[in-house]
Amino acid sequence: MVRAVAFLIPAVFAASAFSQEFCQTYRIVYQTVYDEQQVTAYRIETETVYDEVQQTTYRPVFETEMRERRYTVARPVTETSEREERYKVLKPVWETQMRDTSYDVTRTVAETSEREERYTVNRPVYETQEREERYIVQRQVMETAEREEACTVTEPVTTYRTVYSDQGQFVDQAFVTPGPTRTRLRWLPRANVVDPTTGTVTYQRPGLTWVPEQCPGTVTTRRVWQPNVVAQQVPQTTYVQRVVTRKVPVQVARMVNEEVVRKVPVQVCRMVAEEQVRRVPVTTYRQVVERVEQQTPVKVCRMVEEEVVRRIPVTTCRMVTEEKVEQYPVQVCRMEAVQQAVRVPRVVEKRVPVTYTQRVPVAYPCEPVCCGSSTGVVLPPASVPVNVPATAVPTPAQPGTTYAPTPAQGAESPSSGQDNATQKPSLDPNEQIGPIDDLDPNAATGDPET
Repeated sequence: MVRAVAFLIPAVFAASAFSQEFCQTYRIVYQTVYDEQQVTAYRIETETVYDEVQQTTYRPVFETEMRERRYTVARPVTETSEREERYKVLKPVWETQMRDTSYDVTRTVAETSEREERYTVNRPVYETQEREERYIVQRQVMETAEREEACTVTEPVTTYRTVYSDQGQFVDQAFVTPGPTRTRLRWLPRANVVDPTTGTVTYQRPGLTWVPEQCPGTVTTRRVWQPNVVAQQVPQTTYVQRVVTRKVPVQVARMVNEEVVRKVPVQVCRMVAEEQVRRVPVTTYRQVVERVEQQTPVKVCRMVEEEVVRRIPVTTCRMVTEEKVEQYPVQVCRMEAVQQAVRVPRVVEKRVPVTYTQRVPVAYPCEPVCCGSSTGVVLPPASVPVNVPATAVPTPAQPGTTYAPTPAQGAESPSSGQDNATQKPSLDPNEQIGPIDDLDPNAATGDPET
């Protein structure tokens, strides 16, 4: 069915070259219908399975055994004997002797006598004298003087200031609004295309591709205020204060200092020195030494040496070695093998069938539509469906070729009087008519290239 449509489309465009006598051209309009199909897929599920494995382990077993140990012991043996010891002893001998203990006695003797003492005495003498006393007296003197007095006077002053006024007007301005961008189907030849994501150059096969195209913009007229700022000088009068100085007579009182001298009587006391003589009794003490004779008996101890002999018992200790045997317990570790079953986990995968519904798009040609061209061919209604893959990827667009949009895209109607003799059939952006490689670009477009 797809092959039939592929051969039908080149025949339609090839017949247009030989049908110059017809006055109308028809194009085929396709309608997309989605068929539901039941698809079975398999989902992978994992399950943990435990396998029992015999494993040998070793555990320590402790046992107690007796061992023999030999060692040498030193035993003390004590022996007693006597020895003779000679030493010297000091024996005290007491004797009585007479010792001279004479001593001196000091006695104080008092003697009384008189001596003459001369001393000076100050006697006060009072006299009356006069002295001059000078002091300052202030006297008031009146004088007439002039002083400067400042007063404020207000005077008018005229100045000019700049005022800006807007004397603009409304002006009509045209604004251009860009047209909307629409997607159109175009035929692109083979070319090398650079992938914008990875930057690699790939080969692109020729075919129909949806290309974005911008429509012409619209021009809108608006009234806009155009400013015109004009500067003007405006006079203004202000009152300025000015300080004026004038002289005013003033009565001033001034104090004048005068020196005054006067006689003042003063009582003066004067001290007069006089020498006097007096008799003073004096007591003198004199030390007299006297000798006292005395004899005292004293007992004297004298040490005399004597030799003494004594017998002393002596204990002697000597060590005798002996060999002994001793039994002691020892802990011995022995490894014993133990067999036990161990569960080892293992992951097992299994596939579970899952059924879901998939919608497959199918394009059906409808009644031919008249395009109003001077050349073309009339085709009967076709009912051959065309399968469109659900994952069809549009080919990148090539600028320079324009095709008429479909009615679903909001483009112009076939009755606009436009020449559509070289137009391609319009499809949905997500659809593609059969395999693109089966179409002949020379037969469809009439291009003599390649």
